[in-house]
Order: sequence, then structure tokens, then C-alpha cells
Amino acid sequence: MKVKVENIKGLNKDIKVFIDKKTMNLHMDEKYEEIKKTVNLKGFRLGKVPKEILKRQFGQAIFSEVLDKVLKDSSTKALADNKIKPAGQPKLDLKTYGEDKDLEYVISVTELPNVELKSVENIKFDEYTVKIDPKETDKRIKEIAKSQNNFIDVADDIKATDGNSVIFDYKATIDGKDFTGGEGKNTQLILGKDLFIKGFDEQLIGVKKNDEKSVEAALPENYPQKEYANKKAKFICKIIAIKKSEDVKIDDVFAKNLGAKDLTDLKLLVSKQINDEYKNSLDKLAKTKILKEIENFKVDEIPGNLIEEEVKILAQGMSEEDAKKSRKNFEDIAKKRIKVGLILNEFGEQNKIKVTEQEVQAEVQKQLRMMPGQEKMVMEFYQKNPSALASLRGTVYEEKIINLIKTKAKSNKKEITKEEAEKILKEHQKQELDHNHDHNHSAEKKAPAKKVASKKDEAKPKTSKSKETKAKKVSNK
Repeated sequence: MKVKVENIKGLNKDIKVFIDKKTMNLHMDEKYEEIKKTVNLKGFRLGKVPKEILKRQFGQAIFSEVLDKVLKDSSTKALADNKIKPAGQPKLDLKTYGEDKDLEYVISVTELPNVELKSVENIKFDEYTVKIDPKETDKRIKEIAKSQNNFIDVADDIKATDGNSVIFDYKATIDGKDFTGGEGKNTQLILGKDLFIKGFDEQLIGVKKNDEKSVEAALPENYPQKEYANKKAKFICKIIAIKKSEDVKIDDVFAKNLGAKDLTDLKLLVSKQINDEYKNSLDKLAKTKILKEIENFKVDEIPGNLIEEEVKILAQGMSEEDAKKSRKNFEDIAKKRIKVGLILNEFGEQNKIKVTEQEVQAEVQKQLRMMPGQEKMVMEFYQKNPSALASLRGTVYEEKIINLIKTKAKSNKKEITKEEAEKILKEHQKQELDHNHDHNHSAEKKAPAKKVASKKDEAKPKTSKSKETKAKKVSNK
């Protein structure tokens, strides 16, 4: 194989590849020997079909398969030997090819630029720890306790009032006739919430245990049986019990019901939960600061094809006219994103950062926990969309890079109060809103920042359509 690299302009290169017909014929012979063992043809024993017969039957299909493999292997080798990392998918233009012929083609590729990695030790960022006041923890625990329904029976002669829980059986009719869904057992309503049928529970105020109460109410518009929707129904309710809400006692028993060892342990868990809520948001500020510092690193040239791809993402959903108006702003945003991505990628490669399958699956599980009740849908989404899973892998890769940079950079550790944390986050949010307004309000919000790839895309050259050949698998007969 002969390879010649020609610089066209900047990062664009043409790589001329020449493979003589002798080598191509050797590849063809190897393929014939391979399929010879499996092809069944009438009149020949298995493995004994002459090459000439195979050539007449499958020659074109075999050549297509051999050509595809040779193109893939030789182009990958040509790029690797010349230490060229493609920015995007290379294109192949076939000049000469065919059975018993030399193979000559050109790889047109945009190369990734040289990236200057400054010492990350010079990056500075604030690292916050939020000190949670015990009063904040107690307040959160009281809110949790208040949300717990704790109803106890009242005396038989006590009348139901707002906030009480009423348990009852009912039998309902429309115009004196039974209807589907018009009967219920042990129905429970908390008076005042109006969650059953509009205007129903207010008619139960004043009832006592063992009372029989007649209630009239219009069935809802979305009633399952359409013929009964909006019809007025009469409910005969047999009151089984009246219960009143009692404050939950905050003690070790309460804590254990929430999964803690005791009340002291619950306070520690809740305090950590509050701290984590703020820490996660503050950590994002640290990441933003690090990425801003990385923007100052030097990259010789940003590949035009990557800028174009990013601009298309930013302009998604916009009219052609609006996209044209925002073009310059989008290009600026694209250049920054790509530059940061290239630098992070280079840092990841130099530090041999890898993402394991276990880490990807752990991130999937994290996504599932964030969407309770929709786990099956989320899992199916990732199973059916490899690109979404690849994006998730990129997210994990990027986080690993940022975390490593944090260990090497200069962190300014600060312990702050919850109020100070809220102030910092509020100020940052205001700055972000002002920044977005100054940069064409729609631009930054059109698409999330492009994630860093966890592995450079394998060079899968695209063959020029003018002389494209399609592989056809050899079918056994």
C-alpha cells in the first residue's frame, strides 16, 4: 500500500491511497477460499466448488465485500500511520477499482487541530461547603411530619368538620335507577379538599358515625361511562367512621418509619440532604468557572465542519430567516463549545480517562430514579436509541474529566451558610439571564452544550457517491 498526504488548506487534507492489483487479487482469493467451505451448489460436494464457478455465481458480490473491507482497513491504517485524527467522517473518492485492477482512491479529511494544554494547576475555582443550622434541619423534619397523614377515630357523637377523614359506603342512582360505577365500599374523603366529586364532601360536614346521609352531585364530565357524564346522581352514604388528624409525634418511632436508626440519625440524614441540595447547585457553578478558564486555552483552528454541525443544532426549530439573523452569534457560541470540547477530550486522552459499561449503567439507573413510574419507558428509550446512550456516556466522561481537573486545580474552599448559598445562586442566575439576553435570548437556550465524546469516533469514511459501491452479502445455496 502506498500513501501520500497532501495539505489542501488549513486542517483539510487529501490522502492518496494506492493498492496494486496483485494485493487486491490476494484478498479476492482469500474470500473465495472462505466461502468455498460453506457454499452448496448442485453437482458439487461441499467445499469442492471450483473458483471459476464461484466467480460466475458470486463474483460481483464477493468483490463488493472485499472492496468494502479493504477500504475500511486501509483508510483506517492510512489515518493512524500518519497520526491524523479526523474531525467528523472522512469521505472516500474512488479513482480506480474493479476485479483484477489496481485500487486507487483519495481520503478527504478535516483533521482535528493541535490543542495546547496549559497547566490545569493554574485554574482557580471556589469550592463551597454549606453549613446547615440545626434549626433548618428541625424545620425540614417538621414539614415531613406535617405531610404524614395521621388520623385517629373520634367519639361516636362527634360531628365531622373540615379536615376530618370520613369513611363511608355508598349506593348511587340516577333518576332512581342504578348505574355502572354507582356503588362504593370503604370510601375515604378528607373534608375540604373536594377531591371526589365537586361539591360532594361539603355535604358530609356535620355527619356522625352510623349516620345515613343523602348527597346529590353531578357526575364529572370525564366520567368513564360517557352516557352518565354531567348527570345528577343521588348518593345514599352509610357513615362507617369519622377520624381527625393528629400531629405526628417526632420521635425515634417516627424516624424509624422513615428508614433512619433513630431521631438523631434522621437529623443527620436530613441535614446531609439539605447540604447536598445546595452543594449540587454550587458544584455546577464551580464547573462553569472551570469551563470559562478552559476557554482561555489555545486551539490553532476550529474545524469548519464541526462549526457547521453545531450551528445546525443551535438553529433547530427556527425559521430560515431567524436562523440567518442569528448566524454570527451561533457561530461564536459553536466555536466556544467546540474549543472547550476539544480541550477536554485532549485532557481525557492524556490522562487515559475511560468510561466503563458499569458507569454508564449506573447513570441510566440514576435517570430511572429521577422518573418514578416511568422506569420502563426510560429504559426502552435508551435501548432503542444508541445515540442517547452514547450521549449519556459522554456526560459521564465529561464529569470524570472535570472531577480530575478539580483535584489538580487550585480550589478556594469556603464554608458558607444556607442564606449565603441562596444569595450566590440567585446572583449567578441573574447573571445567566442577563448574559442570555445580551446574546440573542433564543440562542443559548436552543440546544444544550455538546457533550464531550468518551471516545473519538472511529473513522468510517463515506465513499463518494459518484463511484460508490454497495456490499452484497454472499448467500449460501
